[in-house]
Amino acid sequence: MGNNLDTAIYDYYDVTSEADIAPGNRIFIEIDGKPVVIFNIDGKFYAIDDVCTHDDGPLGEGNLEGYQIVCPRHGARFDVRTGKALALPAVQDVHNYPIRVVQGRVEIGVKKV
Repeated sequence: MGNNLDTAIYDYYDVTSEADIAPGNRIFIEIDGKPVVIFNIDGKFYAIDDVCTHDDGPLGEGNLEGYQIVCPRHGARFDVRTGKALALPAVQDVHNYPIRVVQGRVEIGVKKV
């Protein structure tokens, strides 16, 4: 998944073992004080900010329907692969992060400053 372009733009940080996030599960972490949720969907990993762009409420605890996370507060939907807002009341996308697996370790990419 990662390539030379990725490493030129992102610094990757070790999060956890691939085995610690079973398919269908998610974990919550913080990056620079921001809450982030990482999902394992059918063995592929996706990460987005754990904050709904509609009202800044928590997003990651919502129901996962396919690749869509449904905000538990007002029902906004986002694509966890891209962060794209898919349903009102949210109109702004959430930030997504690149994920790669290296030697069984899940790593998250953070844009270089």
